[in-house]
Amino acid sequence: MDRNLALDFVRATEAAAISSAFWVGKGNEKSADHAAVEAMRKAFSIIDMDGTVVIGEGERDEAPMLYIGEKVGSGRGMKLDIAVDPLEGTSITARGDPNAMSVFAAAPSGCLLNAPDTYMDKISVGAECVGAVDLDAPIEDNLHAVAERLGKPIDEVTVIILERDRHRELIENVRKCGCRIRLIRDGDIAGALAPAIEDSGIDILMGIGGAPEGVIAAVALKCLGGEIQGRLKYRNEEEKARAKKMGINDLNKKFTMNELASGEEAMFAATGVTDGTILKGVQFLSHGAKTHSIVMRAKTKTVRFVEARHRFEHFPDY
Repeated sequence: MDRNLALDFVRATEAAAISSAFWVGKGNEKSADHAAVEAMRKAFSIIDMDGTVVIGEGERDEAPMLYIGEKVGSGRGMKLDIAVDPLEGTSITARGDPNAMSVFAAAPSGCLLNAPDTYMDKISVGAECVGAVDLDAPIEDNLHAVAERLGKPIDEVTVIILERDRHRELIENVRKCGCRIRLIRDGDIAGALAPAIEDSGIDILMGIGGAPEGVIAAVALKCLGGEIQGRLKYRNEEEKARAKKMGINDLNKKFTMNELASGEEAMFAATGVTDGTILKGVQFLSHGAKTHSIVMRAKTKTVRFVEARHRFEHFPDY
């Protein structure tokens, strides 16, 4: 994949982040999400790629744009699978809470799992703990393995978990092991990436979140040298049927990172909307805004943090 596409991808996440940031703390999830989707879709129109959305805002009858199967880009250039979450954390944005961001991932055609919009049980770690954990292993085994790899006492291991009723037993068991927990209300992708980000203070992610977010996180963790494993958790028979239609025959399959995102040509970009574990949020200035982004390539494991200042009178209208 042409490395020069990286900056184009960042421009797309910047546009979505700035557009949605106008809605931070205003209690309107739909308007924040719509602003992000519309801005990202416009930004895609000038990128030289033959992209197909494999993870997006839903199926064609559910979303007006960035729906699964939609073609994006100029049509010139490499055929790419596109996975997007123009606003990861609509509720976060509406409340003004941390960890909302605009997210984009791309890989050569056929490299990203077509995941249905259901749940996924996940475990993710950073580079130092690759190969040490297993989604099917007991919780205490995984936590002790992480502690050993990181060279720290078990009571200094920090686990990030979505704050949900379904995680009551998980939280209780983690605390029985003596570990610390960082509970987050939303921000599934940021949570999965945190163990692989230096100085995040997070050692491992556990628990059930979104399946599409799991695929996007797999791209980022591949770039960061970390690891994620996941298993789809269906809410009803309709979701199981949709998974089979998407080519997932083993409904109980444990997916490795390379099955979620195969190959070494993937790219990931994200721009913060609100301040978070990984990125600062959009800061509005007197004549524009300042953004903080991250862009990564799986092939080279290069991670770039991009700070940009945007003057609104010159902001592109794509």
